Amino acid sequence: MSQSTHVYEVRPRADKRGFDLISEALPFGKLWYCKSDDAIGYAKFYSRSHMAVVRVFDDSGALIKTQQSDGAFREP
Repeated sequence: MSQSTHVYEVRPRADKRGFDLISEALPFGKLWYCKSDDAIGYAKFYSRSHMAVVRVFDDSGALIKTQQSDGAFREP
């Protein structure tokens, strides 16, 4: 059985007021966060039953960090 992978991007907002979490996996495509760590945490939580890749970019558009989750959520 093949499992889909959720891909997320965390990018600084153009107005310098936080970060956008962007993904086709999100219901509205984009969410706003004050801190990049909060955006990463939400992406991991939202994809807890899917494989996920979170890419964090800086102001210039350069990739500065990549985090992966294996989607190993298990109910107790």
